[in-house]
Amino acid sequence: MAINNAKHIVSEIDGIRCTIVETGATLERVAFLSDLLSFNNMEVKELLEAEETAGAEPKYTVGVTDLAFNPVFAIYEKLLKTKEGSFVSPGYWKQECIDCDPRYWVRRKGARKTIDG
Repeated sequence: MAINNAKHIVSEIDGIRCTIVETGATLERVAFLSDLLSFNNMEVKELLEAEETAGAEPKYTVGVTDLAFNPVFAIYEKLLKTKEGSFVSPGYWKQECIDCDPRYWVRRKGARKTIDG
């Protein structure tokens, strides 16, 4: 689930109803999300979507058994923490940085685009 879409999806994984956190995840992404969500006291479930075929990595679905959990709200309401004790930022969730600037709304120098280019 991308964190720009707050749609709440519930599905069954291994016969247990779960909130779907992400679909189409790689094994490395599954390990990252499992560690992060388990550290935040959630029971994580994984489902193999597609087997490894002709050079393509297997894809997984990651879910948690907490049906009220929504990753978008959890990140922006600062309900998730890292092992280092800081809040999970959007950049940390997307694995773009480890020590991310928590002010996701701050405009970065040179990041402003104009109509003329």
